[in-house]
Amino acid sequence: MKNKQRPNNRKIISVGQIIGWLAVFAIAVLLFNKPGAKEITLDYSDFKHKVAAAEVSDLTIAPAMISGLYKNEEGKFAPFKTVRMEDPALVQELTAAKVKFKAEQDRSWIGNVLFNVLWIVLLIGLWWFIFIRPQRSDGKSALNFARSKAKMQDPSKQTVTFKDVAGCDEAKEELEDVIKFLKNPKKFQKLGGKLPKGVLLYGAPGTGKTLLAKAVAGEAGVSFFSASASEFVEMFVGVGAARVRDLFDQAKKNSPAIIFIDELDAVGRRRFAGIGGGHDEREQTLNQLLIELDGFESKQGIILMASTNRPDVLDPALIRPGRFDRHISVPAPDLKGREEILKVHAKKVKLGADVDLKQVAKGTPGFVGADLANVINEAAILAARGDKEAVGKPDMEEAIERVIAGPQKKSRIISKHEQHVIAAHESGHTIVARLTNHSDPVHKVTIIPRGQALGYTLQLPLEDKFLTSKSELLDKLCILLAGRAAEEIVFGEITSGASDDLNKTMSYARKMVVELGMSDKLGPVALPNGQDSEVFLGRDLSRHTTFSDELARTIDQEILHLINTSYARAKDIISKNRAAFDKLVSTLLEKEVVEASEIDEILGLKPAVQEDQAQPDASTPIEEKPKAQTAVRPEAKQAGLFD
Repeated sequence: MKNKQRPNNRKIISVGQIIGWLAVFAIAVLLFNKPGAKEITLDYSDFKHKVAAAEVSDLTIAPAMISGLYKNEEGKFAPFKTVRMEDPALVQELTAAKVKFKAEQDRSWIGNVLFNVLWIVLLIGLWWFIFIRPQRSDGKSALNFARSKAKMQDPSKQTVTFKDVAGCDEAKEELEDVIKFLKNPKKFQKLGGKLPKGVLLYGAPGTGKTLLAKAVAGEAGVSFFSASASEFVEMFVGVGAARVRDLFDQAKKNSPAIIFIDELDAVGRRRFAGIGGGHDEREQTLNQLLIELDGFESKQGIILMASTNRPDVLDPALIRPGRFDRHISVPAPDLKGREEILKVHAKKVKLGADVDLKQVAKGTPGFVGADLANVINEAAILAARGDKEAVGKPDMEEAIERVIAGPQKKSRIISKHEQHVIAAHESGHTIVARLTNHSDPVHKVTIIPRGQALGYTLQLPLEDKFLTSKSELLDKLCILLAGRAAEEIVFGEITSGASDDLNKTMSYARKMVVELGMSDKLGPVALPNGQDSEVFLGRDLSRHTTFSDELARTIDQEILHLINTSYARAKDIISKNRAAFDKLVSTLLEKEVVEASEIDEILGLKPAVQEDQAQPDASTPIEEKPKAQTAVRPEAKQAGLFD
């Protein structure tokens, strides 16, 4: 690899430099042209006549010059000066005329030099400070705002490799080709292959897109330029485009190199979109980025990598082949991926013998890499807080719940009546979740406040799933409404505690009817959902409803039918199993936390282990039901927060 040198900063005459020169000129004018009346020169004879007539004042007598004020033709005093001559009687004449005067010594030759040279030195110093010094600085001065703010990492200092990335094996395989291209481009060029110009990493927040980009640079051993897309756009027109040009110029001088732009959607959104639209600064930056992607050849050894959470909002011209040639999905990790990620983050943490990372991975469905890193860190903090020598299983379980629902709030004072209401609410969720055929197993239920919740029922699936059936969603509606149903059965009235449950219920029911085609009346149809309009993209300003008012009424009726049916079903399950429900409520009030094994003991059920076991029919009392197991739903981290 050739020896790389940091590119010299280019000296560009910018608007800021012109303003600086004008400021220096204005200062010089002010220094040598002081404001005020203009000083005139009088002949010595005229000066003597003015002295005799007492028309002079405030004289300064120097060895070579006399200056002061004289009365002009308008009768006003104005500044004057005259050359001094040998006149021994001058002092007597001034005294006789009662003229105020003072003597001034002549400047030394050093004083004359300083007076005549100092202003030149001052101007040179001001010019150096404004123009020369910023050119030698790190590019953070005001006059360098047109330079890219991307940070360059030297290949020898890059320590992140694919060993530090886990849970996304498919994405790593796709990026292996990029690494091989950078290491040995001739191997592919001899077969006619070209180096990809752009690689787009997309996925949910926290899945490790930025970490993957750093690992690619570390594996390839090339220069790595990283920048956020928001750093390109400023209030000054043309700055974003200039920074894009400067970034690619730096990369070309340090090729082979990788340019990584984080959160690409900040500048890559669709053009001429949104209210008003137009050729704004962000669009100029995007246009320059498109030109740069077309302008450099694959043989230059430059690859542009970018990440985004919203690939759907990017401009089609940006993500087409020839610009971003590869689109790599970085999804949330599965069970195996979560275990590998936990192992990576647990390398620097001392774990106890009772900690099984595979079990921790099973208890964290839907977690991304950032969540899992947070779990390990929280567990280590909890263990250190308890003066433990290693992180134990209780610390890990508490850390998971802290990430899910927030820290415990044991100091919150709740009245006995409200504790009873909360216990009944959460018991309703628990009973229905345990006695429905297609719900996730209940891990625990508690009435200890945590985060914004006064209590919660935690459900954890046995395995990851990627499809959700109608039966599972119907059971989900029933579980969400069970807390409100329990309040009505026990107290004969309802509280505000089910507000979050009702919002989730409405969302699930609407999606079932409008988007998933799970309505018996409407059948297999998917209709546009006005609630998901994206006016800021400019794509929904002219969009009109594509279905009639009659169909809209049918949709509303189907949504209400799903909700009311699920609510009646939840009340029926609780009513037919009232004895077990009351026992669970009293146990919650006594212990505050009830684990899965004790829940099954109260309900008279065996622990759920196998998916193929038959689930008891919740429409009949528990005593008459066979023992059963529930199915799973991977995207839910918890069910039924009592908000």
